[in-house]
Amino acid sequence: MNKRIILASGSPRRKELLEKTGLIFEVVKSDYEEDMTLELSPKKLAEHLSRGKAEDVAKKFTEGIIISADTFISYEGKIMGKPHTPERAKEMLLSLSGRSHSVITGFTIIDIESGKNISRAVETLIFFKELSEKEIDEYVATGNPLDKAGAYAIQVIGEKWVEKIEGDFDNVVGLPVKDLLEELKEFGVFVEL
Repeated sequence: MNKRIILASGSPRRKELLEKTGLIFEVVKSDYEEDMTLELSPKKLAEHLSRGKAEDVAKKFTEGIIISADTFISYEGKIMGKPHTPERAKEMLLSLSGRSHSVITGFTIIDIESGKNISRAVETLIFFKELSEKEIDEYVATGNPLDKAGAYAIQVIGEKWVEKIEGDFDNVVGLPVKDLLEELKEFGVFVEL
């Protein structure tokens, strides 16, 4: 039985990652307003935000499986979302330089008809090399970091800036594919990678 699958995300990177699995799905962007200031642990916040996105899109359908995700960085107990300004992007990257941080993605799956749902969070540890102010300024000048959690895209700066990764690389891009596919089995969706 083929269920309709809807990715509740406007992220081109999440779309690409899910396409690589061979799953057939539609993309419907969520209008959910994220609140990054909630008093929750980073993992619980990631789950909460992904659930909000999934529930928002689920309201628009009568059947199907909704998949949503939310990714941000946790550094020294603080959450780093998208910087939106060059100044904030530079500030974020300077603070991450030469240190480690966590990339956390929460994902939610909802089966609209049965109401069955699950939310999980996956954490990957990233170790940055020491970055020069010149490197940071050049990257910020590209405009790339402004809409990325923690002000960087691992697929763009990866080899130059990252010393070591502990965990799932796809999670850092924005969707922990292996974990997601494992959970989808519980919803009758089977994909072999």
